[in-house]
Amino acid sequence: MRIGIDLGGTKIEGIVLDPSGTERLRRRVPTPAGDYDATIAAVARMVAELEAQVGTTASVGVGIPGTVSPASGLMKNANSTWIIGRPLHADIAEALSRPVRLANDANCFAVSEAADGAAAGAEVVFGVILGTGVGGGIVVRGHVLTGINAIAGEWGHNPLPWPADDERPGPQCYCGRWGCIETFLSGPGLARDYEATTGRQKTAERIAAKGGAVDPDAAATLARYADRLARALAGVINILDPDVIVLGGGLSNVEALYERVPALWEKWVFSDRADTRLVRNRHGDSSGVRGAAWLWPAED
Repeated sequence: MRIGIDLGGTKIEGIVLDPSGTERLRRRVPTPAGDYDATIAAVARMVAELEAQVGTTASVGVGIPGTVSPASGLMKNANSTWIIGRPLHADIAEALSRPVRLANDANCFAVSEAADGAAAGAEVVFGVILGTGVGGGIVVRGHVLTGINAIAGEWGHNPLPWPADDERPGPQCYCGRWGCIETFLSGPGLARDYEATTGRQKTAERIAAKGGAVDPDAAATLARYADRLARALAGVINILDPDVIVLGGGLSNVEALYERVPALWEKWVFSDRADTRLVRNRHGDSSGVRGAAWLWPAED
């Protein structure tokens, strides 16, 4: 049995998967926001309750809103600020009296879709989150690739490739730089582009609705979005050469992207052809917690 825990800023979700990947049990409780010790206790309590209900111990993987610094073992880059600078990995392992595996939420998404989702069976998978932010995760032969700095897959904070004159220097990013991929391809980035060209405000969800069919300006905005996504992913293909790229997050629901983007990235991929597949996620909002469970592959 595998237990996955999704440690979010507002809720902690737990799942139990049997050896075939079938969900056996799921629970959700509020996160004790701002209280580190209570957060550790809540995770330990959820694991104990899940194991009591299924009648056996299990491996435990935890998806986190940040990452563990390889240099210090402490949390960094977390929007749940009360865990920053704390030894979260070591403290959860101590509370559970067993080894645990942690990965950030984008990595968990990629693991889930590679294990038994839209990219099942693929050797190299790049999982993409297109939502409030832009994140990514890399899975190779069933194992998440973390990297020596624990930032593998952080493509959202690279510059948009091959920018046009009107894309320079690009919007300012919260990281302090200009023109990051995230500033163009996040939901707020899509809304900002629409407003900049029309003078009107509209949410990313409304722009994306029905592929912009009821609003020519929205359709034009989505066309620019597809072109930018194609360039950004071509850069990934040129470096990683994945078998499959899986889209997640709210903007993954724009159906037109799955046909438009691969046609557009052909121009930028350094090859006579590009056979990488672009697919929609299979597990949706469940991918994070499922991926946490799959941080322990079958052979482990």
